[in-house]
Formats: sequence, structure tokens, C-alpha cells
Amino acid sequence: MNASALRAQRQYQSDAVMSATPERLLTMLYDRLLLDVERAEAAQQAQNWAVANENLQHAQAIVAELTSSLTDAWEGSANLRAVYTYLTQTLISANVRRDPALSAECRELIAPLREAWHAAAASLAGAAVSAHA
Repeated sequence: MNASALRAQRQYQSDAVMSATPERLLTMLYDRLLLDVERAEAAQQAQNWAVANENLQHAQAIVAELTSSLTDAWEGSANLRAVYTYLTQTLISANVRRDPALSAECRELIAPLREAWHAAAASLAGAAVSAHA
């Protein structure tokens, strides 16, 4: 990809993030989190440790962002914070031990959470459309 096309792609991605609703940002984070863990697991299986490390560290950064976005105003925040803490610890262990089974465990934990947040976001979007109709 040439430099101009790469700049245009980065600008598009930046604009998508900056204009996204909070629920869309959350689903975008979960989409990327799952992608990072899947990529890391595949890289670990191929013994490509540099790529695995890069993706696992990015996944950890996303989990840190998700954790920081929790507020105590929501009654489920303590439980979700505990899940994020476990996920962070397991991502670190997967990286340090170079263990694709731990990455798979993370993937299996993230996937249903991702689906739940997508369903919640779709529900909010549907409610917003109904309110404006």
C-alpha cells in the first residue's frame, strides 16, 4: 500500500472512532480485542513469538481501556472488572508462557461478551429509532 493510501486509511479509521457513539466504540473495542487474541493464538501456534507478543500486548491495552471505562454506578461493574482482571492476567500468562491454550481460553471468554455487547448496542440503536419514529 502506498503512503497516500495508508494515510487515507488511517484518517478514515480515526474519523470512524471520533464520530462513533459510545456503544459503537465499545463494540469496536471488543471486535479488535477478539481479533488480537485470535491473531495471537495463531501466531503462537506458528511459533511466531513477535507477532503473538504484539497482539497480546495490544489486547492487554484494550482490556485496560475497557476496565478504565467502568463506573461503579452500574451494579454489574464489579463483576465485569473481575472478568477484566482475570483476562489481563491470562493474557500476560499466555504471552510469558507462549501458551496458545491460554490465548484460546481468553478467546472463549471474550467471544460471548462481544456478542452480548453487540446485542445490547443493537437494542439501544433499535430503541433510538423507535423513539424518533
